[in-house]
Amino acid sequence: MRIAVFTGSHAGPASHTAAATAFATALAEAGVGIVYGGGHVGMMGTVADAALAAGGEVIGVMPQHLVDDEVAHRGLPRLDVVGSMHERKARMAELADAFVALPGAAGTLEELFEAWTWGMLGLHAKPAALLDVDGFWQPLLAQLRRMVDDGYLDARRLDALGAVGDAGALLRFVETYEHPPRKWTAPPAP
Repeated sequence: MRIAVFTGSHAGPASHTAAATAFATALAEAGVGIVYGGGHVGMMGTVADAALAAGGEVIGVMPQHLVDDEVAHRGLPRLDVVGSMHERKARMAELADAFVALPGAAGTLEELFEAWTWGMLGLHAKPAALLDVDGFWQPLLAQLRRMVDDGYLDARRLDALGAVGDAGALLRFVETYEHPPRKWTAPPAP
């Protein structure tokens, strides 16, 4: 199994770094591979370094322009270089069996929301989750609940987005995940 990890290119607080290290180490020790954005910086680098140190499989996926900017992690056994950010997300989705977002910024949200939305549209049936470190994702979850309350988001879709506290909880979520029906289905034939 491989998990696509979306997270920030900045380090964030020490508690987030410690949680990312423990998370990646636990995944590696459980024999779960990590697919991530391929960077050596910030939380991305923390995740890769921890998983590699624990003997885990780590695959980076990075567009050429970021490799040119010297952001790529040079210690990866595998770095797939692609042409664009769109190709990066598609490649990560192809390689992964599930998705998880650790604390991060706009790029982390964009990657998570695209993967989660692709599931809603029936493009895949892979689980997506948030690793909620120090309540980082609670404001986002409150906004998503508001979307349900106001009728913009089906509650089944929100229920399908996991919120977990550690690698063990993520693996349990993935094992028991039941993908909701596609958002849009063709009406039955007459």
